Amino acid sequence: MNLPARVTAVTLLGIAGIHVVWARGSSFPFRTLEEMHDAVIGQQVHPSPAACYGVVGLLVTAAAAVAGLPTKRSRVRRVVVAGTAATLGSRAVFGFAGRSDRLVSGSTSPRFRNLDRRVYSPLCAALAAGAGMSLLT
Repeated sequence: MNLPARVTAVTLLGIAGIHVVWARGSSFPFRTLEEMHDAVIGQQVHPSPAACYGVVGLLVTAAAAVAGLPTKRSRVRRVVVAGTAATLGSRAVFGFAGRSDRLVSGSTSPRFRNLDRRVYSPLCAALAAGAGMSLLT
C-alpha cells in the first residue's frame, strides 16, 4: 500500500472513531453539543445514534477498501474506492463553493461555512485524492 493510501485509510478510521464518540452523545472535541452542532453540522440538530453509526459503517468500509481489502484487484474494492473518491471530491467542491447546504439542508451557520472552506473541504479533497491514488498500486 502506498503512503497516500495508508494515510487516507488511517484518517478515515480516525473520522469513524469520532463519529462513534458522537453516536454515544459526546461533543468531543468541542466543549458542548451546541458548539459541536454549530461547527460540524451548521445547525442545532443532533443526528441519531443510528445515523452516526451508519456513517461509521461507510467510513470503515471506505478505509478498508482504500487499504486494499478484500484484495487489491477486487472489482468490489475498486468500485468502493471510486465511489469514495467521487463522494469526497463532490463534498469538497460543494464546500469550496460555499454550498454544502445543497447536500445537507440547513448547514448555513457562519462558523460552519468558515470551517467548511478552511478545514472540511480541503480535507475531503485530500482524502479523495488519497483514495484515488490507492488504485494506482
